[in-house]
Amino acid sequence: MSLRPDISETLARARADLRMGVPIALIGEAGSALALAVESASDARLADLRALEGTIGVAITARRAETIKARAYDGDIARICLPKRADMVWLQALADPADDLATPMKGPFHTLREGSADLHRLAVALTKSARILPAAIVIETEHAARLAAENFLTVVPASDAILRMTQASAMDPVASARLPMEVSTAGRLHVFRPEDGSEEHYAVEIGRPDRDKPVLARLHSACFTGDVIGSLKCDCGPQLRGALAQMGSEGAGVLLYLNQEGRGIGLANKMRAYALQDQGFDTVEANHRLGFEDDERDFRIGSSILRQLGFSSVRLMTNNPGKIEMMEQMGITVAERVPLKLGENDHNRAYLATKAQKSRHML
Repeated sequence: MSLRPDISETLARARADLRMGVPIALIGEAGSALALAVESASDARLADLRALEGTIGVAITARRAETIKARAYDGDIARICLPKRADMVWLQALADPADDLATPMKGPFHTLREGSADLHRLAVALTKSARILPAAIVIETEHAARLAAENFLTVVPASDAILRMTQASAMDPVASARLPMEVSTAGRLHVFRPEDGSEEHYAVEIGRPDRDKPVLARLHSACFTGDVIGSLKCDCGPQLRGALAQMGSEGAGVLLYLNQEGRGIGLANKMRAYALQDQGFDTVEANHRLGFEDDERDFRIGSSILRQLGFSSVRLMTNNPGKIEMMEQMGITVAERVPLKLGENDHNRAYLATKAQKSRHML
């Protein structure tokens, strides 16, 4: 029936539920489970899950497991058994590294190594896509479908969800309009909406770029702190303004403003990473302690928008080789790399050095 939500719509519901502290049901071919995000969970919901029949544990990423010295037998994730006396304070400390140095976790942790970890892995992936801490309470139970029906929970078919989450979401153009700007009165803003229900993305078109020639382009990830309030901890604001100024000077260009704050981990997690940096960790180390990879962004979004706008070749303004590689992989020819070295100061010098040393940035 057409009224039934498809897998993209179901995943959008699941992300919203996890952010709100509502459990979701994961239905796999070999089993089923209920999952609840640690960050938004409550003592009451934890007690309700404990009262059910089934094996209960906590799924975290291998990055976070490494920090707390837990064995990650499942490769990219670890399944930690939930101690009988563990409460939400214990769970929050397991997921959030804010107080790791002050009050180190008391192991050893008992982690599972038998059985499938597919549903646990899916639960962690969904918390990541919800832009919350990548940790989930998971109870394996054969009654997940019945419990979901009785409690109006979102039901996620695991095989469909895993397949969908590995694919790039289609981008639908929503609206565009003329937008005079300081750098050029011949500007136009295009808004694109992903079909998976995630954040909208924008394309700022300067002048009338020739679709038959490489266009001066930049993929710029949203940075509220740098772009809007002038943070000195990064070089994002100067890069944004510098890229637009150069496009205005040349009379044509396209800046893609992608809502992938904090290298794709969201603003709240980015602030958690900043707090960890104040404890002495660099950008990459902070992300790992939170349970994220160095960079969680999806640059396929940029190539999709460029194609929709009619571009197949770019002069890419970037210092990041990863952007070049992804553009080429997705069929966008990078005719030239245009360096963009702006905004270094005393507050971000170490951050830029880390980008060069650990993220291959060409600085």
